[in-house]
Formats: sequence, structure tokens, C-alpha cells
Amino acid sequence: MLYSKTTPEQKRLRFRELLASGTIAQFPGAFNPLSARLIEEKGFAGVYISGAVLANDLGLPDIGLTTLTEVATRAGQIARMTDLPSIVDADTGFGEPMNVARTVQELENAGLAGLHIEDQFNPKRCGHLDGKNVVDLETATKRIRAAADARRDPNFLIMARTDIRATDGLAAAQDRAKALVEAGADAIFPEAMKDLSEFQAIRDAVDVPILANMTEFGKSDLFTVDQLAAVGVNMVIYPVTLLRSAMGAAERTLDSIKAEGTQEAQVGSMLTRARLYDLVDYEAYNRFDTGVFNFQVPGKH
Repeated sequence: MLYSKTTPEQKRLRFRELLASGTIAQFPGAFNPLSARLIEEKGFAGVYISGAVLANDLGLPDIGLTTLTEVATRAGQIARMTDLPSIVDADTGFGEPMNVARTVQELENAGLAGLHIEDQFNPKRCGHLDGKNVVDLETATKRIRAAADARRDPNFLIMARTDIRATDGLAAAQDRAKALVEAGADAIFPEAMKDLSEFQAIRDAVDVPILANMTEFGKSDLFTVDQLAAVGVNMVIYPVTLLRSAMGAAERTLDSIKAEGTQEAQVGSMLTRARLYDLVDYEAYNRFDTGVFNFQVPGKH
């Protein structure tokens, strides 16, 4: 009922323990608070909150138009609905190093378990699009140092994302990853790796957890969790998968209504009323206060 009973500090500690366990953790991307609850119910290890999804949900492209306030507010709404650790895409940190420092503290306050900050120019673009530009090494490491210095909870994860593979090649990505770890990054997110051998190359370069981005329609094949574990990946995210699935279903339903004058043909693929009530835990509210909820939860409809 209401929000998670697990504190942000407990979630961060569990996240650190998970990363140290030697296993690989799957973090599907939540596009709203209710989808985070579904991710938890299905037995995943954590929740990812994509900057692209937050922007797209506002009807905006993923080019750095969202603000820190918007991201912190929505990420906090998602994180508080689940006992799982939630990590969020903080783009380039929303400004200069002092802005990066504030970003870390705002997202700590919002209840996140960690964030990642990238080395693109601002305005940035989706990591799987062509034409990206990355900042110089000094700028990239200043962002990470600012983030690490600003952190108050030592278990809050500072992850560095690098997009330099697309512009300067794999060897440059290895060098950049090493420098970001030296600057204080707890983990590395090498964006748009082309194959498993490239993930292995990053693993060979650094001794911190590595994240793999398995986004549809991107530069990488959609490797299985076992394939990624075999090359030393510690976390895998599916950032836009649920949003794309939900919007695809919404489009099909709207097309059906328009063509047939009714949604009847799509009802069988919808979440039932009973299942929706189960996800939002109506029964718990009934037990808490029958003045809040005092009607029968429907069965199969």
C-alpha cells in the first residue's frame, strides 16, 4: 500500500551487494510508477529509468530538453513505488560541474540508488544515433569528480557513460573508461558496443561493474543475458522496451476503434480490471480503511 517500505539507503546497500555478487542483473526500463511495480512483481533485480523515456513521455525527443526538476520528480515517483533499486539516466548532469553536483544530491533526495552521467556535448542525442559528439577528457572527468564529491551516501552509485566508441573507436573507449574510473566512477556504461568482443574489451580495461544497453533498433544486437554474463557484463538494461510495447498496443487499439467503431477486438490483449486492481493493491487499502475503499474487487473482468 502507498509507497515502498524499503528506505532508499537500504535499496542502495542491496544494489551494492548485488553488483558485488558476481551475477548479472537485469533492469527493465519503467515508463511510469505502475510499470515499476510490475517489474518487481516479475522478479527482476532492479528498475531502470531512461532519459529518453522521460523525454518521450512528455512528447519530446531525447536531445537534452528535460530539466533536472522534471527528471528528479518523475524518477522519484517511479523509485518510491518499488522495493527494488532504481537507477536513472542523468544525461550530461544538466550543466557544468556544480550543476552535476546538485544533480547527484537531488537524485539522492528523490530516492534513487544511482545514476549515470555521459560524456556527450550538451545538447546530447540518443546514444544509438549517428552524429554524436563527445567532450574532451578533462571535461568528462570533471563531471564524474563533481558527482563523486557531491555524493553524501557512499552507496549511491556514480556510473559513467561513454559514447566515445562511435566517434573515436574501441581503443579510445577503453582509455576513456579507465580515466573515468580514476576520476571516481563506480561503474562504466559503454554505449553502442557493436558486438560481444567489444564488451569484453571494456571488461579487460576496467575492474568495476559494466552495464550493457540492450535497446531495440540500436547499434548492438539484442544479446541474451547469458551471452553478456560470459563477457563480464554485470548489469543489462532494457530502457525503452516497455514504453515501445505499451505505445504499440495503444496504437493498435486506437486503429481498431477507428476502423471498427469499437475496441472489442483488442479487449482480449488488455490488462483486465481485476489485474489492474491487483497491481495497485486495492485490497490493502480496504484493510487499512474501509472508508477509503469499500467495494468488491471484481473477479476476472
